[in-house]
Amino acid sequence: MNIVVLGSGGWGTAAAMLLSDNGHTVALWSHDPKKAELLDKTRENPLLKGVRIPERIAVTSDLAVLQNAEMAVFASPSFALRSVAHEAAPHLKKGTLLVSLTKGIERGTHLRMSEIIAQECGEGYRIAVLSGPSHAEEVARRLPTGCVAASADQASAEAVQRAFMNEVFRVYTHDDVVGVELAGALKNVAALCCGISDGCGMGDNTRALLITRALSEISRLAECMGGRKETLAGLAGMGDLIVTCTSMHSRNHRAGILIGQGKSAQEAMDEVGAVVEGYYAARSAHELAQRYGVEMPISTAVYEVLYEGKSAAPLIGVLMSRTPKKESDCSWL
Repeated sequence: MNIVVLGSGGWGTAAAMLLSDNGHTVALWSHDPKKAELLDKTRENPLLKGVRIPERIAVTSDLAVLQNAEMAVFASPSFALRSVAHEAAPHLKKGTLLVSLTKGIERGTHLRMSEIIAQECGEGYRIAVLSGPSHAEEVARRLPTGCVAASADQASAEAVQRAFMNEVFRVYTHDDVVGVELAGALKNVAALCCGISDGCGMGDNTRALLITRALSEISRLAECMGGRKETLAGLAGMGDLIVTCTSMHSRNHRAGILIGQGKSAQEAMDEVGAVVEGYYAARSAHELAQRYGVEMPISTAVYEVLYEGKSAAPLIGVLMSRTPKKESDCSWL
């Protein structure tokens, strides 16, 4: 299959390598001609140090490469996805399978990533998403990983499954695109909260509590928006939450630690040195919770720290002192 990966960050590069290993003809596109030239010359992405990009992968900044693509894989940051899809649309041929690897919710519109792609590219395309616990650093080094390919069209989900799956990258199909995408976006907010907890000196018990209850509130919102609660118990939900909330590969977790240690959100993001998706998702989660009347105390607490200037230090105490509840209640603790 002829495949173009749009986005030359860590995940886009790792995905291109995975697809190339599976025998596909792969081109890796960067929006920055200088970055494309450097990647082509050095054959190493600074975000994946020590991992060589195979010569068989073409690196380019020319969107004309899409003209013969049977699959276009969108791997840009969430804030850039609309512009990338807009620029790519004129070069796509009808019937191309469009796959989103991007996790996020668009600021202002609250659209999911697949909705943005559909809006910008128009009709005549099949659309799917690939999500789950998949740190680029590990995928690039061929460490065993599992993900979910979701689409309203089962044939499209199976096409993504066939394209990506191999002996070290297992892919399951799913039809709940809403649940899979919301899980992928909102777990970044939970990872920030877990990082803040770690930075404030809390322990493993606290982290487990936050992960479990974050899953509960994300599930409630997903149901209100048309997703299914059971989706959140799988790889796209609990799986991605675990890896993002516990690993130092996670930019959101690392940024949260720095905020918990006293740095501002901007200082933390600057020090991490890459996109911290949870920063943007926290605002969307807060606004969606208000729109749908869903109680999301963890997301709200993170929003208040990031956007209202509240101190991170009392965050866990505030959550712990909430009114006692039954675990089955639709609220936090």
